[in-house]
Amino acid sequence: MSQPEGSAYTRAGVDIDAKMRALTLMSEAVRSTYGPEVLGGMGHFGGLYSAVRLTDMDHPVLVASTDSVGTKTMLAARVGRYEGLGEDIVNHSINDILVQGAEPLFFMDYLATPKVQPEIIAALVSGMAKACRDAGCALIAGETAELPGVYQPGQFDVVGSIVGLIERDRVIDGRRITAGDQIIGLPSSGPHTNGYTLVRSVFAQSDLEAVHPDLGVSLAEAVLAPHRSYLPHVRRLREALEVKGLVHITGGGFYDNIPRILPSDLTALVRRDSWTVPPLFRLIAQLGNVDEREMFRVFNMGMGMLVVVPAADVRRALTLGGPGSAHIGEIVPRRDTAVELV
Repeated sequence: MSQPEGSAYTRAGVDIDAKMRALTLMSEAVRSTYGPEVLGGMGHFGGLYSAVRLTDMDHPVLVASTDSVGTKTMLAARVGRYEGLGEDIVNHSINDILVQGAEPLFFMDYLATPKVQPEIIAALVSGMAKACRDAGCALIAGETAELPGVYQPGQFDVVGSIVGLIERDRVIDGRRITAGDQIIGLPSSGPHTNGYTLVRSVFAQSDLEAVHPDLGVSLAEAVLAPHRSYLPHVRRLREALEVKGLVHITGGGFYDNIPRILPSDLTALVRRDSWTVPPLFRLIAQLGNVDEREMFRVFNMGMGMLVVVPAADVRRALTLGGPGSAHIGEIVPRRDTAVELV
């Protein structure tokens, strides 16, 4: 009786050789993020990171976060552009811990797919490595899971976890925010990693590779622009002035994210006409028949990070925030809601 050719595991849907090829292709990019704090290199069951830096601190606090790129992966798969998703997950994670003032130490990834395609996995990890290098953050561990049956062909998930560090007395938690403080917006690069179920619905029948006249670039380039990291901007701001609060405008937009840092007796008054909403968001609203309030709850609308500063520091904050920064609002005594867009 003849025996079937090849591995039974491969016939069942999992190709170990493909996974090992992916590891080989990504290894150089991963190692490029290593500093002297990374011990042992790749191939161990756990990543090793020296904690000696903590001994020089008075009260070190570790800040950790986990997140996913979400359904932006499905648009990337439609056009075969993957590297930006790696930047997305790292920069989103950096921004999430940056809100509390933390500097990133190391990052870990989890990639899940129905079938390992080594070149795609390598592109994803190369994007992660680029973002990690830019931030001085080590990519120390990861997992690529081949899960046929859990994910359908062409679907995959990109998830990451980050750990950062800050002195306890430097933590930014919003407690020092008072009425009269001002809100500075730092511009986004696009929808970042939020609202993509709606984006996919709006552009379901669109040619993503076609240059759209309202955008000046292809839809793919506009909707897949990598999530921006605000680490260098916040570093400059903190060196020069008091940053009382930071808001990463992610899922939930303005209405759900700003209250997370506000004292209960205050309201954030945001002026909608203080910056020009980028054309991509206007196009989504038009084609999707989405009202303005929902747009501001789903998307960042062109402002990906909000910075609360004393009134006397507005001009310096705008300069340090870089091109596109805007004075978008102020903190006032509590009104009916925590956030008002006027």
